[in-house]
Amino acid sequence: MTWRIGKTIAAAASLALAGAALTGVASSAAAAKGLPAPKASHFGHKSNLVTNPWFPLARGSVYVYDGQKEGEQARDVMTVTHKTKSIAGIRAAVVNDRLFLNGQLAERTTDWYAQDKRGTVWYLGEKTAELNARGKVTSTEGSFLKGRAGAKGGIFMPAQPAVGQSFQQEAFKGQAEDRFRILDMATSISTPAVSSQNAMLTEETTRLEPGVVDHKYYIQGIGTVKEQQVAGAPPGQGEVGTLVSFTPGS
Repeated sequence: MTWRIGKTIAAAASLALAGAALTGVASSAAAAKGLPAPKASHFGHKSNLVTNPWFPLARGSVYVYDGQKEGEQARDVMTVTHKTKSIAGIRAAVVNDRLFLNGQLAERTTDWYAQDKRGTVWYLGEKTAELNARGKVTSTEGSFLKGRAGAKGGIFMPAQPAVGQSFQQEAFKGQAEDRFRILDMATSISTPAVSSQNAMLTEETTRLEPGVVDHKYYIQGIGTVKEQQVAGAPPGQGEVGTLVSFTPGS
């Protein structure tokens, strides 16, 4: 999503264990050996319909997150569109993200996700644009697309998540190298929009931001409900985004 809290890492799925990664049961030790390799043959004709209960992307859904970024009041609006995009022979869902800082649009991002036949959600790329006060694009850093300029997709949510699993979300050297690791499958989280005693907690890091660590919380049937920087920022200055509104799609 657009919320640029330093994203987390974990080890990537081994090519030799790609089948296990697709089922979401590859161990973190095995995942550390290589990068995930999504292939068109792993996906069906409806791969753009993401139904994984931990990260569902029903078309028309709208998620609104409030928090802070770089000391400014932040609001992130994520909308799952009805559009699809073909990426390396894979039909992907198109998700629009808009980040507002102190009420002004500061970043717009389009993300592409696809779900394989076993239920694993793959992140196939993003198109990001940072804007100045006049609405002019000042940077597109971090943008990548699987199959272009050596960029690869990554696992965003395994089909059967379990504590200790870790996966590479992105693989575009020097631009997008996020990873995550599952810490807990039964943690408590409360937000203005939804609460749960059985949320998933993940840790995210990236080699591009040494020392930065984020925690992300997921609730079944909703998806991401909170993202918070827990290391790599001065006290009280860590970035945070909390779900304040959720409009389900269909």
